[in-house]
Formats: sequence, C-alpha cells, structure tokens
Amino acid sequence: MATVAASGGVGVPTAAIKLQSHKPSSNPTTTPFLGKKLAVRLPLKTPVSSPRALVLASGGELIDAVKDLFLGVGVGLPCTVMECGDIIYRSTLPKSSGLTLTAPGAVLALGTLSYLWVTPGVAPGFFDMFFLAFVERLFRPTFRKDDFVLGKKLGEGAFGVVYRVSLAKKSSSNKEGDLVLKKATEYGAVEIWMNERVRRACASSCADFVYGFLETSSKKGGEYWLVWRFEGESTLADLMQSKEFPYNVETMLLGEVQDLPKGIEREDRIIQTIMRQILFCLDSLHSTGIVHRDIKPQNIIFSEGSRTFKIIDLGAAADLRVGINYIPKEFLLDPRYAAPEQYIMSTQTPSAPSAPVATALSPVLWQMNLPDRFDIYSTGLIFLQMAFPSLRTDSGLIQFNRQLKRCDYDLVAWRRTLEPRASPDLRRGFELLDLDGGIGWELLTSMVRYKPRRRTSAKAALAHPYFDREGLLVLSFMQKLRLQLFRATQQDYGEAARWVIRLMAKSGTEQDGGFTEAQLQELREMAPNQKATAPRNALASALRLQRKIIRTLGESMDELNQRRKSLWWSRWIPREE
Repeated sequence: MATVAASGGVGVPTAAIKLQSHKPSSNPTTTPFLGKKLAVRLPLKTPVSSPRALVLASGGELIDAVKDLFLGVGVGLPCTVMECGDIIYRSTLPKSSGLTLTAPGAVLALGTLSYLWVTPGVAPGFFDMFFLAFVERLFRPTFRKDDFVLGKKLGEGAFGVVYRVSLAKKSSSNKEGDLVLKKATEYGAVEIWMNERVRRACASSCADFVYGFLETSSKKGGEYWLVWRFEGESTLADLMQSKEFPYNVETMLLGEVQDLPKGIEREDRIIQTIMRQILFCLDSLHSTGIVHRDIKPQNIIFSEGSRTFKIIDLGAAADLRVGINYIPKEFLLDPRYAAPEQYIMSTQTPSAPSAPVATALSPVLWQMNLPDRFDIYSTGLIFLQMAFPSLRTDSGLIQFNRQLKRCDYDLVAWRRTLEPRASPDLRRGFELLDLDGGIGWELLTSMVRYKPRRRTSAKAALAHPYFDREGLLVLSFMQKLRLQLFRATQQDYGEAARWVIRLMAKSGTEQDGGFTEAQLQELREMAPNQKATAPRNALASALRLQRKIIRTLGESMDELNQRRKSLWWSRWIPREE
C-alpha cells in the first residue's frame, strides 16, 4: 500500500483511502493500476440525530473525500503505478519571482543600453527635454526689451542685427556693454531652441547664451530677441584677413610667444591649436545631435575670457535628435564652404514625426546618413585657408572650389595638377602640411572628400597624429587601434596594386612560379564583371522596395506636418505682449 500526503505534508484529514491490491488480469492490455480496487471508509465523528442529518453529514465527508482522492491520486500516480511504496510531498517553498540572467538576455540588454546612448543619444535626449529643460526654466534669469540699452552695432545680416548692449538697471556685477543682443526676424525661434540645447549640453563649445524671448507688436509684428554674454568682437575671419596671421593669434591663444623662430613650424603649431579647438566644438555639437550647416570663419568667434574659439550663429543648425529645423528637400548653407552633397541627409528621408518617435529613431537615421560629415567638409576648407593665404579671399576660395570640382573633389589630383606651377605662397602651404611626414596633409585629405561616408568624424580627427606632437590629446590603446583601422580603410590601394604587379613581373618566368607578359597584361586590363546576377537582381529589388517605402512614409509625414498650425517646440519660448 502507498501512503499519499497532501499539500504541505499533511495527510488526508477526513477520509482514509485504502488501495487494495488484486492479482493482475491475464489480459496483457490491462494496466496494474486498473486492477486495483478503491475501498473508501467514511468515519463519522459527530452523532447523528436523524437520517437526513446523516445524509448531510456523510455528503460533506464524501465531498472532502472525493477532493482528497483526486488530489492524492494526482500526486501519487507515478509511485502508485510503479508500486515503489515511496511518499511524495509537494514543495512548500516559495517560488522565485526574480529574473534569470541568460546569455541572450544579457546581450539584448547590453544592446538596448548601447542603442540608448549612441549618437545623438536617446536617453540623454529624454533627460534633457523632460527634466533639465524644466529645471532650467525655473532658475534662469528673465529679461524684457526695456531692460536693455542699445550700444554699438556689431554686425548685420539677412536674418537679424547684432548689438552690444548693457542693462538699464546696472548692478555691481554688470559692466557696461557686457551683453550682446540680436534682433532676429527669421529663424529666431530655431536659434533660441538651439542655444538653449547647447547651453545645457555643451556650453563651452558655443557663445554663452543668456536668454531669448518673443516680442509682438502691431507695427513690427513678431521679433525674437536673443541675449549672450559679450566674449569678444574678433572672429576667425577678421583674424585671418591680417597679414600677420597666424602670429597675431599666438599670444591670444597661448598667452605668450613661443620659443621658436618665425617659420612654418611655428605657424603649424598655432594652426594646430586653432584646428583642435574648432574640432572640439564640433564634436560636442555632433554628440548632442546638432549639425551646424554653416561652419565658416565668420561664425567662429574668439572668446577673450577662456582664450578659445567658439561657434556662433545657430540659426541654420538642425537638431536631428527631434528633427527641428530639418526639412528633407530644403537646405541652408553658404555655397563657398558647403559640401558637394548640400543636404545633410538623403532627400528621401521623411520629415520628422512626433518628438518621442523621432528621438527613438534618431540613432538609426544618424548612422545611415552621417550628417555630421557636412560640417567636417567645411572645417577642412577652413584648414586650407589657414595654410594657403591665397584662399582667404572670396575670389580665391571660389576659384579653388571650381578647380576641385574639375578634379572630382580629389585633393591629391588637385595638388598634382597645381604644384608644378604653384606660386611661392602655395608652395609654402604644401611645405607646412608636409611637416612630420605629411600628417597635416593626411588629416586634410580625410576631411575634404566627395563622399560623406569616407570623411573622418570630429572625434576621429581629434585622435589623429597631427595633434600628438603638441600633446593636445593623449591616445589610449583602443583609440590607437581605431585610428589604425580608420587609416587602413581610407587608403587608396591603386599604388599598392601596381607595386604587386611589378613584383610579380620580376619574379621570373611561368616555370619559376611567375607570370608571363601576356598574363600581366590580362591582369592590367581585367575589369569587374557588371553582368546581372541573381544576387544583384535581388539587391536591386530590395533597394527599389526600400526607396518606395521611404517615399510613401515621406509623403505621409509631409501631409501630417502640413496640418499643423504651429510649431510645438516654440510654445515654451517666453513672449512679451
């Protein structure tokens, strides 16, 4: 007989269940369990006063007995069948409610966390928009137009006028003319948004922004007022127009004169410092998802307080984390410094959806288009202007752009055609870039390329050996590995292929393991097979389907955007009636 214990190790309380064994049947199809007879005894523990009470009492005991019967048989079925005579107990220990860590789960979790922090940063974006922006609005100072006294006009452009101003109510901490005010008629809301974002994410990369608000009147309409701290009047364009450049920047940057004689080595040190500071500002902007789209010497100002160059004029910038100021088939640029593609992303990219959806998808679009490479091309042209004085004028830069376009935007080909008949200024520029084995020229050619994907990023440019000699950036072991991989993938292997062919030609005859002249000629004339194959047809079909899907999404997004009557992100800009 097998003894059966119920849940919690407690025996059957109300009925004793006895399994009586009988001889198994001679029929081979009959199981041993079917040959057992259940004998159920129902003991009565209370006196019975009437037959009806007997029926009720026995009925309750019978229900409990049936319940315990099914429970007992369900638990004890294996031992009952095998006649092992063991007692089986149900576990009364609580089951674990925690998560079990597995290898696929760990990989998935790490991948999700990595995605949230990949440029332009989904997690930092949500934290910035829903927490930092709210806290900053609580503690930032507020101004009205009557709080300012206009002073000297610093500049005027198509989208606004810039003044040096001071506060009407002066305090001990405020000096006369220590603020800069811009009255913007167009793109003012965009510029306020960008400056607010930059102040929270990378304040040292751009001018120190103070406040921005909208003023409306019946006569002038709407005017956006933007206020910055006054940090200096000199832009990089102003400094480059001097014949003393770059020596006129030396004491401004370093605070002292270098212990070197005047020459290309000393000029190279100064240009290195300027380039590093510009690339640092761009890297900070791009890391937070902002592409400037109008990088030029006029938009790079020298901050006298911090002795660094900073980026200004964010009216043409695009915030690709949430899609502000980005329209697929429109562009804002200066044709003198613009990259050949003119657009920061493919024109087939749809307009930005709602802010949470755009933020969640921003890392995918960023890696597909690499929009930050647009600013890198413009920075490469500034590098050229600092090395070649003849390119610092508008006419010289326009002529260079035409020559580079005829050379298919290949700087090596441009140099090859120009260097034999180059002027002394051009030869001096080439000598400056060829210092230390030509690392300056290598950095320049990695920035000025026709295809955006082949250009270096601001972070990779900062890790270039061009900046090592001055000790401006110490490379880690992983950075050196990434740099070597980058340099290997950007090389032109045409010369290497010709070297291999010449080596094979010198290796002997066909009997000695070499190649004949006829075989070498076949190698030279060998062209890639362009015939249609099944994989090529499948790839072409997939690309056509991708373009169709993107076009459909773009049309849908454009239709939704046309229905919007106002810009959602301009609602928080302070207004003065």
